[in-house]
Amino acid sequence: MNILMTGATGLVGTALVKKFTAEGHSIYRLTRPETGKRAAVEAGVFDVPWNSSSGEIGDFSVSSSGQMPTNVDAVINLAGAPVIGGRWTEERKALLRSSRVETTCALVKAMAKMNPRPKVLLSASAIGYYGDRGDEPVTEKSAPGTDFLAELAKEWENEAVKAEGFGVRVVLLRFGIILAKQGGALPKMMMPFKFGLGGKLGSGRQWTSWIALQDVVAIVQAALRSESWKGPINLVAPEAVRNSDFTKSLAKVMHRPAIFAVPAFALRLAMGEMAETLLGGARVQPQVLEQHSYQFLHANVEEALKAILG
Repeated sequence: MNILMTGATGLVGTALVKKFTAEGHSIYRLTRPETGKRAAVEAGVFDVPWNSSSGEIGDFSVSSSGQMPTNVDAVINLAGAPVIGGRWTEERKALLRSSRVETTCALVKAMAKMNPRPKVLLSASAIGYYGDRGDEPVTEKSAPGTDFLAELAKEWENEAVKAEGFGVRVVLLRFGIILAKQGGALPKMMMPFKFGLGGKLGSGRQWTSWIALQDVVAIVQAALRSESWKGPINLVAPEAVRNSDFTKSLAKVMHRPAIFAVPAFALRLAMGEMAETLLGGARVQPQVLEQHSYQFLHANVEEALKAILG
């Protein structure tokens, strides 16, 4: 299978590239020309320059390690600047939007020009789509929220589903907090615990909807292969936990105390609007995964943390 991928060097992308190339698939990583040619490219992986604004794909300013194949079987869109990483200034918000919405728009336009067209598009989204929902359980059928991240996710998904207009099966991957030792949120969460300064955030009652990276890879594989998988899918474990319980589990696995709560006002003072993503949350349920009888590799947060950090 020839797979075109954006965001291939991120946490999820790196794991998928490793898995798919091991199975004999070819990965074509879309890279911006300003990135330059990488010193080394692993077997089965080819870098293809593209203009993420116009959607133009090809070797137009730097040498690439491989040309586009005559046919692309699937597209996996994982592009997006990190949400957690500095205060949400207007400039930062514009970057978060352009790296998701505008990039996805350009990618779908590029797909429309391919002949033959890919059969499936797996496009990243996030459970931020639901906004802060308190204790309300939410599923893929729940209405979206109204805050910045929810509006961003709606725009992001709206661009991806346009591919359905020319016969492409579209799967929207609404990621929860992905737990992995090698990157993502977990190493940042662990840092204060290493110094004995870990604790809950604010009241600690907000819900944490999480998933292990190993399950993410398995779910993406299933969604890629089965034509019955389409539309939004919540990539979260079946047991969401409150922030205070997540904190206790992480402290237990790390053999560290969890006694230093971070006051809500301190987070808001330090992070501004972005603090609300840490102080709020949603109790997200993986209803579609359960309908597909997906068997989670890690369903309990403490067991998952033991496996990841062990």
